[in-house]
Amino acid sequence: MAFADLRQFVSHLESRGELRRVTVPVTRDLEIGEITDRISKGPLLHNAALLFERVEGFEMPVLINAFGSARRMAWALGVEDLNELSARVEKLLDLRMPGTFVEKLRKLGDLFDLAKAGPKRVSAAPCQEVVETRSPTLKSLPILRCWPKDAGTYITLPLVFTRDPERGTRNVGMYRLQVFDDQTLGMHWQTHKGSAEHHRDAERRQPDKPMEVAIALGGDPATIYTGSAPLPPGIDEIVFAGWLRGAGVEMVKCKTIELEVPAHAEIVLEGLVDPKERRIEGPFGDHTGYYSLAREYPVFHLTAITHRRAPIYPTIIVGRPPQEDYWLGKATERLFLPIIRLLVPEVVDINMPAEGIFHNLVIVSIKKRYPGQARKVMYGLWGLGLMMLAKTIVVVSEHVNVHDLSEVAWRATGNIDPTRDLVILEGPMDDLDHAALRHRYGGKLGVDATEKGPLDDVAQDWPDEIVMSEEIKALVTRRWKEYGF
Repeated sequence: MAFADLRQFVSHLESRGELRRVTVPVTRDLEIGEITDRISKGPLLHNAALLFERVEGFEMPVLINAFGSARRMAWALGVEDLNELSARVEKLLDLRMPGTFVEKLRKLGDLFDLAKAGPKRVSAAPCQEVVETRSPTLKSLPILRCWPKDAGTYITLPLVFTRDPERGTRNVGMYRLQVFDDQTLGMHWQTHKGSAEHHRDAERRQPDKPMEVAIALGGDPATIYTGSAPLPPGIDEIVFAGWLRGAGVEMVKCKTIELEVPAHAEIVLEGLVDPKERRIEGPFGDHTGYYSLAREYPVFHLTAITHRRAPIYPTIIVGRPPQEDYWLGKATERLFLPIIRLLVPEVVDINMPAEGIFHNLVIVSIKKRYPGQARKVMYGLWGLGLMMLAKTIVVVSEHVNVHDLSEVAWRATGNIDPTRDLVILEGPMDDLDHAALRHRYGGKLGVDATEKGPLDDVAQDWPDEIVMSEEIKALVTRRWKEYGF
């Protein structure tokens, strides 16, 4: 199901018992963050999207934790189970034309669906029902302060729109934005991300020309998700969103800048970034579970604010996992698994568990057929886009369930000899990695936890794994009730 906007998604969640309305007064200063942290880490039965209807000092309700479970994340992307995303991408990547005439027509139909994914430009939009260009201000937005040592309030679920100053290609990213005052924001553009590249190009080519930036809050859930997706350079996030939802995203031109934004967003901030200007941004309680350090980042100056009548303010809180952002990452993992398999064909499955906060731990199972193949996979993964930021890669055999962390820990500790099976190297690291040798650069660890045998020329025989015979397992299954259990 493709949702037209955030409101339709909220209605769907409420109809399925996945939304709680909080009607008592709450403050945006830490209280909403603490409530949400408890809900996201609590029993699955109580984990729901939260709509805070009475935020002290503000008229707008606050929506949070909307993507905070596997079920809600799947619904946001139009499926019932996140694993369905892998099947959709596999179908898209299989471009071999089948043999019969009927099958050819069916395949052409699939490709036509992709062609329909392009954005649709409109002249009037719900996100511009109210327009303020004379004295735009952030005062009316219930922007959260999430953790006690945060440097201020932060916008945490934005779609940030920029364009390459030379080629004009669009990038949509999800970057935290610190509120400096009612007209300025700190742009936390991490160095490996698309908007940071646009900013570097603007600083190099047109240092005296302000860079246009638009920030959309809300919209349909698939489009919101794409801001977090690590798409390869040149892949338009809005086209990707259209493919996910099965229909092109309606886009409208901004009022004071030449960028386009989703027509069904709740709130849009338009503004300019001076390529030469920097200001200290942070600290901020991040998804690592630690405060990211204060550093210099570019500054956004507000030129307009547009919004729906009676808008909803969508946001997110990050911190020690699990949090809502984990499910955004899990959707990415399932979507990109078929692409990883296409490029590294021995890969069977992959898991980036919550405890590894995306980049700290990648567990991958492979079909091992020749010596050194586990290392080949490690190097291959480190060479794939933002997978270069992965700190630890653990490789296990194809029969291992990478999503069973107990099994992975058993094999990763029992199947290795450290002198033979560990790979240590240096390379680029995530902006937020506080343990790196230095900012954005440090060590990486690869662990070959596959079983060793003749292929690996080990000095001693590898023992058989303890497994009960199928006959006895079947017998016990038949007689289970007789045992009195």
